[in-house]
Amino acid sequence: MSDDPPQPGWYPRDPTVAVPAGPVATGTPRGDGRSARGRRPPRTGLRRLVPTWRTVLGTFLFLALLVIGGFFAGYHLVAIPAANAAATAQSNVYLYKDGSQIARDGEINRENVRLEQVPVTVQHAVLAAEDRDFYTESAVDPEAMLRAAWNTVTGKGTQGGSTITQQYVKNYYLGQERTITRKVKEFFIAIKLDREKTKDEIFEGYLNTSYYGRNAYGIQAAARAYYGHDVQHVGTGQAAYLASLLNAPSAYDIGAHPQNRPSVEARWNYVLDAMVKERWLVAGERASLPFPVPQTARPSTGLAGQRGYIVQAVEDYLTDHRIIDATTLATGGYRITTTLERAKQDAFAQAVADQVTSRLSEGNAADHLVRVGGAAIDPATGKVVAMYGGIDFTKQYVNNATRRDYQVGSTFKPFVFASAVDNGSTTQNGERITPNTVYDGTNKRPVRGWSGAPYAPANEDDVSYGPITVRTATDKSVNAVYAQLAVDVGPGKVEQTAVRLGLPADTPDLTASPSIALGPATASVLDMAEAYATLANHGRHGTYTLVEKVQKDGTDLALPVSAGTQVISREAADTTTAVLRGVVEGGTGTAARSAGPAAAGKTGTAEDDKAAWFAGYTPELATVVAVMGQDPKTGAQKPLYGALGLPRINGGGAPAQIWGQFTRAALQGTPPREFDLRLAEGAELEQEPLPADPLRPHESASGEYPDDRAQGGAADGGGNGTGGTGGPGGTDGDPGGTRGPDGRATAAGATAGHGRPADSGFTAGATTGGVMDGQVIGGIDGGDPSGMDGATGGGPLHFRRPFVPPPPGA
Repeated sequence: MSDDPPQPGWYPRDPTVAVPAGPVATGTPRGDGRSARGRRPPRTGLRRLVPTWRTVLGTFLFLALLVIGGFFAGYHLVAIPAANAAATAQSNVYLYKDGSQIARDGEINRENVRLEQVPVTVQHAVLAAEDRDFYTESAVDPEAMLRAAWNTVTGKGTQGGSTITQQYVKNYYLGQERTITRKVKEFFIAIKLDREKTKDEIFEGYLNTSYYGRNAYGIQAAARAYYGHDVQHVGTGQAAYLASLLNAPSAYDIGAHPQNRPSVEARWNYVLDAMVKERWLVAGERASLPFPVPQTARPSTGLAGQRGYIVQAVEDYLTDHRIIDATTLATGGYRITTTLERAKQDAFAQAVADQVTSRLSEGNAADHLVRVGGAAIDPATGKVVAMYGGIDFTKQYVNNATRRDYQVGSTFKPFVFASAVDNGSTTQNGERITPNTVYDGTNKRPVRGWSGAPYAPANEDDVSYGPITVRTATDKSVNAVYAQLAVDVGPGKVEQTAVRLGLPADTPDLTASPSIALGPATASVLDMAEAYATLANHGRHGTYTLVEKVQKDGTDLALPVSAGTQVISREAADTTTAVLRGVVEGGTGTAARSAGPAAAGKTGTAEDDKAAWFAGYTPELATVVAVMGQDPKTGAQKPLYGALGLPRINGGGAPAQIWGQFTRAALQGTPPREFDLRLAEGAELEQEPLPADPLRPHESASGEYPDDRAQGGAADGGGNGTGGTGGPGGTDGDPGGTRGPDGRATAAGATAGHGRPADSGFTAGATTGGVMDGQVIGGIDGGDPSGMDGATGGGPLHFRRPFVPPPPGA
């Protein structure tokens, strides 16, 4: 044996292994011991990462066999089931927070019809909206399904990607849940169904099982719910509207959501254009079709009064927050506990009845225009505790608490001031903005520092105020001051603050311009209540909640949890509160003083007096009330001139009176609380000097009357006020004080005894009863019937600031 080391590629032979006889193979030695004859060199570098064609082909064949095998397995394993429970859907039960029942809803409204009973134009409208190739395509459309899945995964929106056959399978055999299992079953059942039934049978089933809103299942029920006649009499325009509803039944019902009309009409036009494209409709006929406004809904009497409004609002809440989709909710079986408190709900309805409904006259045409909406939120929790939607759901279908089509007016102004403090804004002269900052309140004063179109808003009734502080401008709702304030803060920042406080970002007419301060935005009453609740909660916002719990078959559904967020500084919110207290104490909202000592709020009037608002809060409750004008036949917004027998309706009238009565009743039995305020620097209340008055010779520097002070009218506990005692320079006050219908004093005040006639209305019963923190506040009319209960007496007459009657309509 050679002692030479082995050569590369060769290995020593095991001596125990026999070597067969024959010639020895020769060739180039290889590291693997195999001959390299006919073989390619090994793959090196990045080439090793690229699969060979054999690998690709093998993988493809394996996957193809897997898919084919899965298809055949699924086809044989998935059977066509019996009809689902939608045909025998249960009712939904709606409960107050305490578990008592509000309403029971959800009974199926369906009347099946044969396909030949459905006009061809209706059939074509549905096909144009949902599946134009239904009669020529297969039962499933894999390309559409993949496209829908991709759009969903990439965040372009949840897409169905289903044919009419698949939708029918979902409606009739399965359910509305969005799961992979349901989609797989839907796929195979649709294929089987397409083999076992004709296209006409499937289409007839689809028309009879689809949900159109208003609790209407099937095309016949939809025709009657929206147009009051059978499907045989549905015209082309009406057919296109009914077909549009299939895309979004609740959102596209413009009777319930008039603010959605633009998107509804866009969908309606889409359907008609598709019919023209498919040559199912002549272009000339399509061009002449007017939009077919549906009739007012006729809900069951079980939803009369406030019940229907509550059910509607809760359903919108559940669907908007994607807790339950509309079609699934309509199948019923849900037990829904709301955040509404029965006592507060009743108190709201009673306040509206006392302050508005009882004062309406059948013979007064303007009174037929009156609509009222209201909402109350607990600031600490964000829970809606009461809501007033209208006089009766069976008579006025639109929920006035949730509609977004009336301007909020000057109730928007506090958001401007809050934004100024929160952003540390300054005037054009560089002065930091506080409640005591002086602005020019001249009527139609052009704003300065704005690069857009010239803007010079008029004050209410064209009143000019001259130099005036922000605090007083808020009390009197001076447009000239607040338009300039919005420019100084920056309209974009004002808009951002309003959205952070609670207004939806897509609120109509919420635009960054100087006019934003005057409230052209059309937020709902509920939106405004949410924003004011944020101010009451020291700038901490939590999205409002209308639903406490949802159960089905004893199982709780998951509800969204919203942690509170500090959206503006506490100093900004609290300083705004301090300013708004002045509106109630001596500004345009004095009628709200009947709620008690701790109240802050703001009045507002829409353009042309089409709506009047009062938005305010106490430490425990934030409430917004709006009185709106609407034509009962056309639905058009109308001015409220002459309503309730008054020349005009403003926020300091009926809205503030409703707010005061409701708030006082809602908080009855609750220990009174004061606002715990942390004010921004420079926001402290400043004593404003009183102007010289020759009829007040004994006035002291502090604004009091030390030698002819009048004692306010006391009360005998039954609503009868006694006269005040005149000081040395004056006369005793008039006794007055007759008992009102609910124990309220109708003239409980006494004339101030300072040696002159009661021409300034210094009475204990002024405007709303005149008692504030034990002091009599000067007022306008001592005989006003809205005085406080006679059980509260007045103290000495004091003046913190000169009292100027608020301008009408502010």
